[in-house]
Amino acid sequence: MAAADTAPTPTRVTVEFAGEYFPIEPGGRFLVGREGDLAIDDNLFLHRHFLEIAEIGGLWWLANIGSRLQATVTDASGGVQAWLAPGARLPLVFAVTSVIFSAGPTTYEFTVHSTQPTFRGTHRDDEVTGESTIGDVPLTLSQKQLLLALAEPLLRRDGTGMSAIPSSTEAAARLGWAVTRFNRKLDNVCEKFDRIGVPGMRGGARGSAVNRRARLVEHVIASRLVDRADLVLLDTVDAEGPDAD
Repeated sequence: MAAADTAPTPTRVTVEFAGEYFPIEPGGRFLVGREGDLAIDDNLFLHRHFLEIAEIGGLWWLANIGSRLQATVTDASGGVQAWLAPGARLPLVFAVTSVIFSAGPTTYEFTVHSTQPTFRGTHRDDEVTGESTIGDVPLTLSQKQLLLALAEPLLRRDGTGMSAIPSSTEAAARLGWAVTRFNRKLDNVCEKFDRIGVPGMRGGARGSAVNRRARLVEHVIASRLVDRADLVLLDTVDAEGPDAD
């Protein structure tokens, strides 16, 4: 009798943005955008209502209710990554879900915390670390150093947002390179990723340089192409020569 009277504890979801927490009531609806429950920014490139978090059928869902922007959704470990296009929705099954998106020249990030995640990771005895390749695309030492210079702030401190990504000038200075060399190598790396279908690697629009670096860092961290242990490579002497690609 006692067991039959015991109701399951409802899953509670909380949104975290810029150090603030926004709990969502079970059965509730939470809007993210230029206006809404989480008013991200008055950035006119951002939809008035862009993302929606709602409980439907006993599951919490993240839906893109905008018309042109897309978001990247990853778990805390970076083991799962998905693109959320306009009109699409995904269940929030992780304990911590990161949501990253760009609106014009600015990239934003917030996290969603769930008290009862339904996702269970698969243990792998031989973990793939992606030390030298992604797919069939090899990376030279200097190309990996470039990725690490851009991703360093996020790798060194958990929870750091995409706004901390250094400029090309700052990243080149970190490596002791000329900016022209850095930009040439950045073009080469983005071209490699573009060939295997990674979106956001091509330039062209206003603010594309900022967005391209953000997309690049977002991808290499989420795919575990670089991690904190690789940061020692930033101080490794590059023997390729200044003109190597």
